[in-house]
Amino acid sequence: MEIKVVKQILEWNEDCSNEIKGIFAQKGIYMINVMGSPGAGKTSLIVEMIKRLSTKYRVAVIEGDIAGQIDAEKIDSLGIPVVQLNTDGACHIEAMSIKHILQYFDLDNIDIIIVENIGNLVCPAEFNIGEDIRVAILSIPEGDDKIEKYPLMFSTSESLVLNKYDMIEHFDFDDKKVEEVTKDLNPNIEIFRISTKNQTGLEEFTDWLCKNIYDKIKK
Repeated sequence: MEIKVVKQILEWNEDCSNEIKGIFAQKGIYMINVMGSPGAGKTSLIVEMIKRLSTKYRVAVIEGDIAGQIDAEKIDSLGIPVVQLNTDGACHIEAMSIKHILQYFDLDNIDIIIVENIGNLVCPAEFNIGEDIRVAILSIPEGDDKIEKYPLMFSTSESLVLNKYDMIEHFDFDDKKVEEVTKDLNPNIEIFRISTKNQTGLEEFTDWLCKNIYDKIKK
């Protein structure tokens, strides 16, 4: 019975995800789902994404956390529309939550919605939320074994950001091994080595995002 319940939840979520995709197709909105562990640098990367993408596109953010609104306040300080989504203990965001939040945005004046998912390498990967693209973040201090331990996150993402790359000399992190293991799981994934602290790798990553965004919304 438990397996059937889980399967039913996933089916409901997929239906809602497809409904969101339909809404965004009509509105010409592109959604980016940013996933990674707590402390991996999701918010810092999103801030850098906003700085670069907002010169071409109208950006909004859905900030997911179990509790609190610290990260949402950082986004709000940039003058970007942001809605805080608190899951009150749930380890992921589901499509229905995204659907309920859309009423708080002026969808006619948004090109891109960036979602910061809950800090977790397991549950967020299981639930589609209507996104066009998934960005998985792995920070250097987390270690180079996470791809093998949590393969679903990285096998279902379009890009992998190796964040805090400026710290690689201080940790036993084999980025070549990580790239090889990731490509074996997901041959089409794009891998970026980024340091938001040193501002390296961000232009290449943003250029790649812009190409994917333009191919959909063409604004």
